Amino acid sequence: MDNIDINKIISSLKKAIPGIDVFKDEPMSNHTSFKIGGPADIFISPKTEEEAVSSINFLRENKLNCTVIGNGSNLLVSDEGIRGCVLCLGKNYSHVSCIDDTIYSSSGTLLSRIASVALENSLTGFEFASGIPGSLGGAIVMNAGAYGGEMKDVVVTTKYIDLDGTVKKCTRTEHEFLYRKSRFENGEIILSSSLKLKKGNSEEIKRLMNELSLKRKEKQPIELPSAGSTFKRPEGYFAAKLIDDAGLRGYQVGGAMVSQKHCGFVVNMGGATFGDVTNLISHIQRIVKEKFGVDLEPEVKIIK
Repeated sequence: MDNIDINKIISSLKKAIPGIDVFKDEPMSNHTSFKIGGPADIFISPKTEEEAVSSINFLRENKLNCTVIGNGSNLLVSDEGIRGCVLCLGKNYSHVSCIDDTIYSSSGTLLSRIASVALENSLTGFEFASGIPGSLGGAIVMNAGAYGGEMKDVVVTTKYIDLDGTVKKCTRTEHEFLYRKSRFENGEIILSSSLKLKKGNSEEIKRLMNELSLKRKEKQPIELPSAGSTFKRPEGYFAAKLIDDAGLRGYQVGGAMVSQKHCGFVVNMGGATFGDVTNLISHIQRIVKEKFGVDLEPEVKIIK
């Protein structure tokens, strides 16, 4: 996009959706947990479902490229940035409420916030997600999980925008949850979901959340920028063990390094570029394949 197009599009968007937050040349490094990524031509940050749906309709009607992101905790964005528009259903799009044993939340709400609401209402079943550094929408797309729990265990309904721009709703089995997969990988956009939990003891819920938080701090490099687990778990193996056994603990390319604390994480030691991380990922894949004959598939979503 040239500057004239960008300015014209932003002006038209603000006119069509009064009050919408729109930014030009927004650094994606500010919106990813890896702290890597060049500017997005146009960055749109809706606050309400109405703004989100209207933004999608505007982009479709004007045939504009759109990349949808959430909290950016599983993204690696090119240093060249993203051409076209980025629709961020993140912290600006974060609303959560609780009725009886069900939590209702927009897709941009952090999982940690949902876990806090569950605790406040003495609801158990979401403790596993309390330390996952992502938003609800992204967690549902990839059926995120930890410590024996997965999103498929708690998600009841999800409201989404289909590929034709129509707002629809799906129930439990229609999510088509599999290991780190769901139906939403084909481009449908999650707006909100309901999560059914169980009544529990608030002290016990808090104790478990604290226990899992301590485990995460002890075993994962949460003090450094990363995109969480870099690779999916290969069937019959553990990615971190394969990487460690391949002698790659602490291996570094530029500012990107295989974490000393947990080999399943590639971390940004400071100033890492997109190329540093992708070159390191490729090196890990090649060495593990050579030594063990196992193909490692990235869990991080790479946007070039």
